[in-house]
Amino acid sequence: GPEEILVKNEAVGVNRPDVAQRTGHYPVPPDANPLPGLEIAGEVVAIGENAGDWKVGDKAMGLTHGGAYAEYTAVHHSHCLPWPQGYDAQMAAAIPENFYTVYYNVFMRSDLKAGEYFLVHGGSSGIGLAAIQLAKAKGATVITTAGSAEKCQFCLDQGADKAINYKEEDWAEIAKDFTEGHGIDVALDMVTGDYVQQEINIMARDGRIALIAFLGGPKAEINFGSVLRNRISISGSTLRPQTTEEKALIALNLQRDFGADMNAGKVKPHIYKTFPLADASAAHTLMESSAHMGKIILSVG
Repeated sequence: GPEEILVKNEAVGVNRPDVAQRTGHYPVPPDANPLPGLEIAGEVVAIGENAGDWKVGDKAMGLTHGGAYAEYTAVHHSHCLPWPQGYDAQMAAAIPENFYTVYYNVFMRSDLKAGEYFLVHGGSSGIGLAAIQLAKAKGATVITTAGSAEKCQFCLDQGADKAINYKEEDWAEIAKDFTEGHGIDVALDMVTGDYVQQEINIMARDGRIALIAFLGGPKAEINFGSVLRNRISISGSTLRPQTTEEKALIALNLQRDFGADMNAGKVKPHIYKTFPLADASAAHTLMESSAHMGKIILSVG
């Protein structure tokens, strides 16, 4: 289209929605490319007539509306950013889906500030690591949960201030204690289910809970007493249904607020494993196992 750029993909990010789409648990939006894949990095090879300042030969990383598992993908120009300095294709492909999601929910919707306490579940996942890095770059104190001692140590190595093994410890109690009674200011939750009530119980006054998935189930019993007493806000969103304009704003604001940190290497994704595009099924098997720490990438070409 006139507002799109055509990218010759060098690397593609793997995300849980890709797996859910393949297994029939995630219906593709009617206007989306039916091929899986939500983020790409590569070289711009063609440009629409209204596609901003992009030039042929530029290196772009971008959020796609499906169709990333391919050699070429057309992407809306405003959903793309230039590769940060020092990034390779794998690192660039790890940015759009996870970092746009975290930025939108934690900063645009929940307004995390320096000095606040931030909780993110699944700290060793792609989303979790993006959240740890952006929150630390902002100056927040970061608490995370993970499912093994090894994953907890990995989260600490990536900058988390406190990592809690949720399989062996009462994460909510330990998180509350770590804040010395203040409570959590912002929580990023992809588990939902019975985690929501536990979060409500440990939120600070004016705390914000951002729900982005429901790996623990879409239903929960909630006591809204604390929500009212402590003026807690609960919001939910996913990235894919956002409008073209909303996604453009997310990319623009992420670049404005954290572009310098990415260029300086202060914010960068951790690549766990890269598979050739032809081995996408093996990449999905790894993601379903949850054994990975960091991002799973497909290399193209």
